[in-house]
Amino acid sequence: MALFAVEYTYSDATASARDEHRPKHRAWLGDLVEQGIVRATGPWTDGSGALILVDVADEAAARELMAQDPFAQRDLVDAVRITGWNPVMGVFNF
Repeated sequence: MALFAVEYTYSDATASARDEHRPKHRAWLGDLVEQGIVRATGPWTDGSGALILVDVADEAAARELMAQDPFAQRDLVDAVRITGWNPVMGVFNF
């Protein structure tokens, strides 16, 4: 497996819909945390987006996974950037 940093970008235009669907989004993420697929997740403190660290086989798997997010399915994420990440120190190195 490999770690990927998934960066979401949000806009003010989708804020109320994100508030409405956040429980489903967080439940989905919580299930992935329990499975060991999501290693960490949380919003940027300025509200502009979020970071999700996922442990999957490759970038294609990360994209497929993120397409299942209730936020993505409702078009509530303005942009998604997925980047492979190679931690060398700290709690995420292998």
